[in-house]
Amino acid sequence: MKTKAGKKPAVPRKQILIVDDHPMMREGLAALIQAQSDLAVCGQAADAREAFRAVESLSPDLVLMDISLPGKSGLEAIKDILALRPGLTILVISMHDEALYAERVLRAGARGYIMKQEGGKRILEAIRTVLENKVFVSEKMSARILQAFTGRRTEAAASEVESLTDREFEVFQLIGRGRSTKEIGDQLHISVKTVEVHRVNIKTKLKVATSSELVHYAVRWVESQAGA
Repeated sequence: MKTKAGKKPAVPRKQILIVDDHPMMREGLAALIQAQSDLAVCGQAADAREAFRAVESLSPDLVLMDISLPGKSGLEAIKDILALRPGLTILVISMHDEALYAERVLRAGARGYIMKQEGGKRILEAIRTVLENKVFVSEKMSARILQAFTGRRTEAAASEVESLTDREFEVFQLIGRGRSTKEIGDQLHISVKTVEVHRVNIKTKLKVATSSELVHYAVRWVESQAGA
């Protein structure tokens, strides 16, 4: 159908909610997206709580979110957003190593993972890919996930941290951020006893003997990720 002026009606722009705790990053992504004829920014959020409110009030087509958010695990945030809006498309954009996070965010329900370092053209490609209900990861990560799916990937191929389950990984990160066992339990909504069980399993997988060694290991790892 054409308008009276003979032009095709404009296609509605897909509405995107940006979730990132760095204002400059949010503004940069917003400028990139707003410059596209088929995409628009419907809102921004600095943490998971703001994101939940925005998802409810704005009904975005896509949530573009960082995996590291204040006050809540990124994996938890993905699951909580999808519990609020089942079927909502989520694309994770992060500075962290995709080898550690990509499989985890896909299992949590996100449609894709892209590194912030990839640049604007690649980020737009990722956004449009997941909006078509396809999965987006790098070619290297795609092959890696396929190997895992077909059972060809050996345990030796995974690093010690990669060997942690999603919940163990969340506990490990919080240990590295200086949280106590009780604080970890409160944040993840699990009992102190369950946190202790996870700590024991983490120590076994990381091959550390004592709790102090685990804390040291976790702190160093979190610091290394912050500087990535």
